[in-house]
Formats: sequence, C-alpha cells, structure tokens
Amino acid sequence: MVTQVGNGEFTYEVLVDWAKLPEGWSFVEVADVAVDAEDRVYVFNRGEHPVIVFDRDGNVLNSWGEGLFMRPHGITLGPDDTLYCVDDLGHTVTKFTLDGQVLLTLGRAGQAAPYQSGQPFNRPTKVALDPKTGDIYVADGYGNSRVHRYSPNGEALFSWGEPGTDPGEFNLVHSVCTDKDGSVYVADRENHRVQIFDSNGKYLTQWNNMHRPCGMHIAASQEQSCYVGELPPTYPFNENCPNVGRRITIYNLKGERLARLGDILSGDEPHQFWAPHGIAVDSRGDLYVGEVSWTSKGSKMDPPKELRSFRKLVKLA
Repeated sequence: MVTQVGNGEFTYEVLVDWAKLPEGWSFVEVADVAVDAEDRVYVFNRGEHPVIVFDRDGNVLNSWGEGLFMRPHGITLGPDDTLYCVDDLGHTVTKFTLDGQVLLTLGRAGQAAPYQSGQPFNRPTKVALDPKTGDIYVADGYGNSRVHRYSPNGEALFSWGEPGTDPGEFNLVHSVCTDKDGSVYVADRENHRVQIFDSNGKYLTQWNNMHRPCGMHIAASQEQSCYVGELPPTYPFNENCPNVGRRITIYNLKGERLARLGDILSGDEPHQFWAPHGIAVDSRGDLYVGEVSWTSKGSKMDPPKELRSFRKLVKLA
C-alpha cells in the first residue's frame, strides 16, 4: 500500500523505512538533515553516531562525529561543500568538511553566555549562510533572543533581537534560513511566527497562523518554497487538540500557504508526524524529515519507547 500526503504539485509518497541502518544502530531521534549537491543525505541525530551519511537510496555511506556533540541540534550545508553543525547544549557552531574534519569553531565548548545577555552563545540552534557574501547567521537560541552575523572566517559582525513579542523581538529563535536574494527568515517558535529581515537585520514582515514553527528550509528551486515544520502542543490540557501543529506547511516566499503535510493528530502512521524538527530537499524535490519524537513523546511514554524519527517523501507531481 502506497501512502501519499500533500496535494497538487506538493504530493509525495512516504517512505518510512528508507534509511537502512546497520543492525544495532539507532537514531534515537533526528534533530536535522542536510542534502549535498550529489544528493547524499546527512542525518544529524542523537544516537551514538551523530552524523550518518546516506546515498539517495538509503544506503549508509559513512558516519562521524562520535564524542563531539553534547546535543545535536542543527545542520546546514555550506556553498563550499562544508557542513555547519550546531550543538545547543555545547553552545558551539562547528564547520566541518563533508567527511567530518573540523575547519572552524564558533563559541566555547560547554561554556554558555549569560542567559538572555545577547552575547554568543546560549544554546544556539541553527545556521544559515548569506548567498552573496558567505556570512554566517546563527540563531541563538534557547537561552538568548538573538541572531548573530559572522564573516566566513568567524569574525563577529553584528547581532539583532531581544526578548519580546513585537516585530524584531523573539521568543525562542529556533531556526534561520536565507533566500537567493539574501533575506533572512527566522522561526520565532514560541511566538508562533516566522519573521523576515533584510541582511542588515531590518524587520520586513512576518508570517502568522502557524504553531511553534521549528524546522525550516528554503528549497533552492527557481520559484523557491519555504518548508516549515510545526511542533505539537505541550500543555496537558491541549496536547490532544486536533489540527494544531504536528505538520509541515509549505509556503511561497510571499507567505502564501501552498500545502500542508500531516494529520490533525500526532501518530506513528506514515501520514502522521510526532514533531518535525529538521527538513531538507534534494535535487529532485524529494523531502527528508527529521523528528524529535523521543523528546516530544517517546521519553514520556510508560514504558519509554523510541518512535519513528526519520523518513523520506518522494515527490510525485
């Protein structure tokens, strides 16, 4: 039986068992995912092998990062075939070669800046690259309400943002990405919105009507679409409320909703999500989704249970 999700040009076949993990290996949960120019897939997970590399058919090619991360959170492909890995509990951003050699580290491992001080970093979450300059934007994060901009060689340039709910203020900067013109999109998770800025941090606009936007990815197609993973509610009184989060919403860059993937409730069925946290798109438009299903649900079950945390969605339209 083929499970399909989406509609129109955003219709997908769901491959829940695409990743062929070796016996005894486990993701535990997948924080994020990146895809390179050859459609190799880099799965940043919280198991014993933090970066697992697959070919487009789901075969393991390589793994690395063992012992390097306290808690994997975000992974971003650079234009020069490098990977930026964000360790939120380690308070660092590290640039690697595709096979795991360290090239650059931002932050001091295990040393957090004071809470909400605005100084880098306190539990950073994700990196984006400026398409014109190669400058590095860092979303920071759980313990700050800032976006920092660095030069490609790691020089701090400027920062923006502070706690709050007004335009330009943040309540958990959870993800960041850029479009081909250099605009900066920030998932302001607990304010339930995506804010958009120019490359100097000037507020431009925002998208609303979403629930806890978490993972975010702008596909590098001519039209460019923005994929936003939305988390479920967390309070006991509304955790089972239908049609709130637990989905992927696809927008054009005008903020118009094009499609939604997922069900009105969380679950382990192929068409359902627990907690979509990381998203990437390959050259054919296929979608890869990582979920923090252990943190969101599995660890709270009695007894605790590891749930599905990664799948591939093959574009049909």
